[in-house]
Amino acid sequence: MTTLGVVSQASAEEGGNARLAAKTLMMAPCAGIPSWMLHVMDMAFMEHRTGRPPGAFRADPDGVYCDFQRKVGACMIDQYLATNPLTLSAEGFGHDATRGATTGSDSVVLDGIVIDSSESVAEHLERVVFPRLEHEIAATGADDAQAVTALIEGERAVADLLGPSILKVPYGDCFCDFPRLRYTEYGYAPYLTAFVVYPEIMERDFALQADLAERRNARAAKAILEAGLPRVIRADHDMAEGHGTLVDVRMLDRMWFPHFARAVRSLLDAGIRLLWHCDGNLMEMTPRLIEAGIGGFQGFQYECGMDYARICRMHDRDGGPLMIWAGVSVTRTLPFGTPSDVRDELAWLVREGPATGLFLGASSSITPGVPWANLDTLIEGLGYFRTHGR
Repeated sequence: MTTLGVVSQASAEEGGNARLAAKTLMMAPCAGIPSWMLHVMDMAFMEHRTGRPPGAFRADPDGVYCDFQRKVGACMIDQYLATNPLTLSAEGFGHDATRGATTGSDSVVLDGIVIDSSESVAEHLERVVFPRLEHEIAATGADDAQAVTALIEGERAVADLLGPSILKVPYGDCFCDFPRLRYTEYGYAPYLTAFVVYPEIMERDFALQADLAERRNARAAKAILEAGLPRVIRADHDMAEGHGTLVDVRMLDRMWFPHFARAVRSLLDAGIRLLWHCDGNLMEMTPRLIEAGIGGFQGFQYECGMDYARICRMHDRDGGPLMIWAGVSVTRTLPFGTPSDVRDELAWLVREGPATGLFLGASSSITPGVPWANLDTLIEGLGYFRTHGR
């Protein structure tokens, strides 16, 4: 069975990448720069790189996905997404794909309430969501031993699939809860309008979400410490678009940040570093997130104004360096650039990146349609920096 957190039982050949990841997660100086997972959604490319026949991924997504990650030299994985590529082809989402509030649904009806206005959002929150949250809060214990064991066993199951060469790192969906904007449930227009029209209801939602998150995060912290898991978690929630935050950051200062900070306190108190996933332009939020306890960032849309070099020179709220999981752009360089552009961007990420705590990869999921030459160049470049460092 794969060792969780500690990789010393692996042989030098098998566990070298995992050990490199573990040292980097501890902000230790390393000779090489580790790479994290490459989530390539092009099934044909994964079959090609693993020497599998066409159709092999659909028949065995876990086997092909894990073999691909090992073959491209992934040192660590937090979010395990083996079946995710099945949802997307080169022609886009299938005609039978489930449509939601932000993915093309003709209408949104929740618990018998048609969501078509800010008023309907407020009604659903007060009538359905708040009572549901209050019930969950009452039923959730911070010291639930069964829930702690379930978290540990979930990590162990994925670690066993990955094998000893890849370090499994806790991921935010299970290990870091916090208040979220509910646009995926209600749709952008109804929800964001309600955010402005009904600020008291929005803050009540954040407060209740934080009450529940405090309990869940206390359990997560206990699981991480008990099992010796890596003390790093990536929190993943999109709160910006290309021009800035989805809502006025001053409203977030008043209504969201205090509850976010309260929600994650137990994780920070346990010595667990939190990273924030960046989509869109989050520059206004970046110093605020650091003040709330975020100790690093991942996934930068450079073309939207994310100043990578400036962020890499920032410090956490205790004055230490930030951890950075950097990546070649999946929205610009990989789909539209050349192999030379890929090499140049990797070199730039290394040159401007922090001296410790740096991982390399892609900025997010790599969708079908990216030229294979660019993917090959990315994999080659990641291997170079893993071996040669800076």
